[in-house]
Amino acid sequence: MTADVPPRPSRRGPSRSGLLSWIALACALAVLAAGFWDRRREPVGDRTVGEVTRVGVADGDVIPDYQRAAAAELAALPAPATPGPGDYALVSFAAYLTPARLAGTLGDTPVSAVVARVPLPGRQTEIVRIAAMRLPDDVVAGMAEVAARKDREAADYRARAATPAAAADAELRRVYDTGASVSAREAAEYRSGCACVYAAVVRDTPEALRALAARPGVRVVDAAPEVRRLDRTVFTPPLPEQRDVVRPPADTGLADPAASEAGDSSEAAPTVSGSSPSGPAAAGGEPPNPAATS
Repeated sequence: MTADVPPRPSRRGPSRSGLLSWIALACALAVLAAGFWDRRREPVGDRTVGEVTRVGVADGDVIPDYQRAAAAELAALPAPATPGPGDYALVSFAAYLTPARLAGTLGDTPVSAVVARVPLPGRQTEIVRIAAMRLPDDVVAGMAEVAARKDREAADYRARAATPAAAADAELRRVYDTGASVSAREAAEYRSGCACVYAAVVRDTPEALRALAARPGVRVVDAAPEVRRLDRTVFTPPLPEQRDVVRPPADTGLADPAASEAGDSSEAAPTVSGSSPSGPAAAGGEPPNPAATS
């Protein structure tokens, strides 16, 4: 009779199902770690996106009321608690100025940008914002760049006027012809350093801003101590010819068929540094740079 032999211990390792569970867990942990690392590398969003400050006038505003309100706010502007660059302000002029006359009007006031348009009678010409820190040099250089862009626009209008579609549509051909003519006129004016500047964005102390408001040729100094970033600010100064109520300037060019032959009609175009309505001049603020680009 043989003795009972104890069963041999099993040589099998861990069960297949247990091994797969450990592998799945390890993969899950790797995915979570990668996701956490990617989230840490994501750039932090700008919480100020969508927050825009507007300084100036809007369609329908009564300009004398705007002038009185701006003067009262400027008079009540408190002195800064600590020395600094001062507050931003929108300066509107009583007339369109040349770059040289602009420099004389503003004197030593620090400037960030100017707002300009070619004042063709009865035309909605383009409103442009030109970055300018050195007067009058930056304004002259900016005008030259705008003139070059206007030359390209005129050439583009002429090319469109020569297409079969324009040849078959007299109204479309007239739009292209008048656009080409006005763009060419704008180019010539800007290239000559025209009297086209009617507002400026400046930054100075309250005392200096009040002194600036008393200078000849200055119409309104609209102080804007709430402005912190120019790229989050839209400036809308009144046009010099607007004396009672803010309204879009009349454009009689396309309404008059004879104007296409004279070539002095234009639709309002986007600004050099941002968008602008065809009514009061609108200049979207941006950090100053030496050149104005479309």
